[in-house]
Amino acid sequence: MNDRLKGKVAVVTGSGQGIGRAIAIAIAREGAKVITNNRQPATSGSDAETTAREIMNMDGQAVPFFGDVSQFEIAQKLIQTAVNKFGRLDILVNNAGGADAHNMVWQMTEAEWDSTINIHLKSSFNCIRHASGLMREQKWGRIVNATSTAWLGNAAWCNYVAAMAGIVGLTRAVARDMGRYGVTCNAYAPIAGTRRLLGERNKSRLTKQYETGLMSKELYEKLTNPPAPETVAPLIVYLCTEEASNTNGQVFDIIGANIAIYSEPVKKKAILKEEGLWTVAELADLVPRVLLEGYQNPTPFQTFE
Repeated sequence: MNDRLKGKVAVVTGSGQGIGRAIAIAIAREGAKVITNNRQPATSGSDAETTAREIMNMDGQAVPFFGDVSQFEIAQKLIQTAVNKFGRLDILVNNAGGADAHNMVWQMTEAEWDSTINIHLKSSFNCIRHASGLMREQKWGRIVNATSTAWLGNAAWCNYVAAMAGIVGLTRAVARDMGRYGVTCNAYAPIAGTRRLLGERNKSRLTKQYETGLMSKELYEKLTNPPAPETVAPLIVYLCTEEASNTNGQVFDIIGANIAIYSEPVKKKAILKEEGLWTVAELADLVPRVLLEGYQNPTPFQTFE
């Protein structure tokens, strides 16, 4: 056990298995007390209780909480559990996720859309909403949100892509709301060998996308040969420390020992007309030639026989 997070209290959602479990254990190893969480007890394998027990077996302190944090009131109870059990809350890691339907946008149902947005984006908001007031009052806090490289845009997954991009936007907004109070908010986009990623159904989906040209060979190889979940944890622990107090509103990519940071969105090029508005004819000339110079359409039109 180390002491970088000694005296801190953390909530890690979705920590019954996989990446969340690895993060919860790594945070506990640095001295934090942890509330572990997943939706419900597992009939087999690991869950929030087994993760908490593992932490306690290494002389750490942990309390399991079962509940679906996509429900506003359940998220409130989770955050309150940290206060009730350990007197405060310093760290929130929004790692909870779940199975997501895959469909082209013209086939996506309302239920598939709503479920994915709730599982990921709403869950993150719910927990932040209830934790942020506590952190603001104590003038210290760390919020770390799980997103995915899918936020850059994937085919046949518009619900998940929208949720991941929404989490990036939420992270940037919360960083600006909370930074003045000593609270940071960052996001991580991991690729790691979770049960869901390595499942046969997901492997079949990835193979189909690769074979139909909807996924690059590089991405396909990364997703089908991922590193272990434990490889994600060190960066998350760092983002929860005092040393990371000036890191705020950033999005990190984690693939094993390869950690990258995404650039800040900036205006790349511009055209300006000194007087009057552009005509459509002028834009038809200048947009491709100036604004889109060097651009390649990621999915150009195809003819289908």
